[in-house]
Amino acid sequence: MSCYIKPLATLLLGFVGLAWSTPPLQVISSTKISKIQAKYGVLAARRLGAWQNLVNTGYKKPETLKLRLVNDFFNEAKFVSDQENWHKKDYWATPVELLIKDAGDCEDYVIAKYITLKAMGVDNDKLYLSYVKSIRLRQAHMVLTYFKKPNTIPLVLDNINSRILKATKRKDLIPIYSFNGDGLWLAKQRGKSKAIKGGAQAIKQWQKLLKKLKDKNHELN
Repeated sequence: MSCYIKPLATLLLGFVGLAWSTPPLQVISSTKISKIQAKYGVLAARRLGAWQNLVNTGYKKPETLKLRLVNDFFNEAKFVSDQENWHKKDYWATPVELLIKDAGDCEDYVIAKYITLKAMGVDNDKLYLSYVKSIRLRQAHMVLTYFKKPNTIPLVLDNINSRILKATKRKDLIPIYSFNGDGLWLAKQRGKSKAIKGGAQAIKQWQKLLKKLKDKNHELN
């Protein structure tokens, strides 16, 4: 198992196409699902329909239940490296791409969970995409962390360990830094932003992802 990760300096979240203020939110239209079914088959279409149903049925539920539902839903996808999945060293997939393939790497899981939880009404300042080092795997890894309140111990949503545990219970992970739509924080110095080597290239990756999210027909090209 491998997960190639490049650092990220500053993010501006701009997921166009989600009307955040009026639940239930449409993460994907029935028209697009039909087009994807015609190109990728009925199973891909069913997964996308299930994604929209997850948002529809989950947005009024307690946040702890939202976390579990979303974590379990996307962890059903198979772990596949970017090289095998996309024939690229590093590729950030949209949730639609992840569900069409039913496969992705750690970044793809986290991006999908992050976007879906935001669509279900979880505040942006509670969610952080966190770079860590997996001691067991001896490599860089990415997880989603959830802070119920500022400066509390976060919960960890992970594809390696599907149990949602407090970060203090994940002794197998060494935190490096976290980010969300507002910026970047070092794991041991939350609240203090800092430029990190390689961030410019990672920003390009994020911008590519945003461009794909804006393109309603991206997955059909």
